[in-house]
Amino acid sequence: MMAVGAVVAFGVSVGTKSAWLGVLVAGAVVGLMSLLHSFASVNLRANQVVSGLALTTLGLGMSGLLGKAYVGMPPGSTLRPIQIPLLSKIPVLGPMLFNQDGLVYLSILLAIGTWFLLFRTRIGLNLRTVGENPAAADLSGISVYRIRHLCVLFGGVLAGIAGAYLSLAYIPSWTEGMTGGRGWIVIGLTIFALWNPLRAILCSYLFGLFYVLAYSLQPLGIHVSLLHMLPYLITVVVLVATSRESIRKRIGAPLALARPYVREEL
Repeated sequence: MMAVGAVVAFGVSVGTKSAWLGVLVAGAVVGLMSLLHSFASVNLRANQVVSGLALTTLGLGMSGLLGKAYVGMPPGSTLRPIQIPLLSKIPVLGPMLFNQDGLVYLSILLAIGTWFLLFRTRIGLNLRTVGENPAAADLSGISVYRIRHLCVLFGGVLAGIAGAYLSLAYIPSWTEGMTGGRGWIVIGLTIFALWNPLRAILCSYLFGLFYVLAYSLQPLGIHVSLLHMLPYLITVVVLVATSRESIRKRIGAPLALARPYVREEL
């Protein structure tokens, strides 16, 4: 989904000379694409892992096909850094936190807003109930299927925007496979953050730190590839460590995670 978002955003920016329009279209297109997964896993009750892998293969193939015309082409427009007055002048932290493009600021606001929605509102309570005990939520009059569809749609939109960031800000270009498996890191990062959006901000910066250190420590003889593989290694370790259901419960994983809901079994 990130790969499709990257190529769609890049193509729109080339055609319209507007990076932000590319971001919006990428989010919309990938959001619609994610509904394939929600239809298969929610309505058809298919295995969610298999459905996700099928969507991964489809997205990589689709992005490679759509992006052939854009290889080596400069973007029509890019996301440029926005300096926040005064705060951007703070030594070290200023350039790192307050001299970034708009999507960086938006990502932090989205994480804070998502945390507030999940843990401080009735909507969030309903959403968490669907994740923990969908049968109880259904008996309370909450539409389990609708909430699951909306959550998958929301995740798809964010995945599309993440892909747009890659092609319009991080590496302003399009090359096939430019996501480099970063989407898979999100799975490990979510578990690492214990399903808390605020912790996810810190974990994201921690994972990003490995990429920065890869080049900063290169003069010391540490190979770049060694540090680049650390986020993926952590992802594998986290997935293995949380493979048992008893451990998942202990770290706060939703009890109904990856389980189709069958109303007839009430």
